[in-house]
Amino acid sequence: MNEVILQSLGAAETVTGSKHLLKTPELNILIDCGLFQGIKSLREQNWQPLNFPAYEIDLIILTHAHLDHCGYIPLLVKKGFKGLIYMIT
Repeated sequence: MNEVILQSLGAAETVTGSKHLLKTPELNILIDCGLFQGIKSLREQNWQPLNFPAYEIDLIILTHAHLDHCGYIPLLVKKGFKGLIYMIT
């Protein structure tokens, strides 16, 4: 398979919980790994099951260090992520 797929998992219809999964033939890259913040219905999304197994993520690229872009990392590690994390500076 030579497809490249970009799937938005957060920050849709809101400005919080940024997570975008980039699937390539070689790597699964998570761009940002943010917490949903704000009203209760948004915060509750942090406890919903992921659309993918955390151990399948090869690396995370963070665009910046606000909680809505990086705050979900501890939960992702708890769920099995063992990859590298890069930060754009």
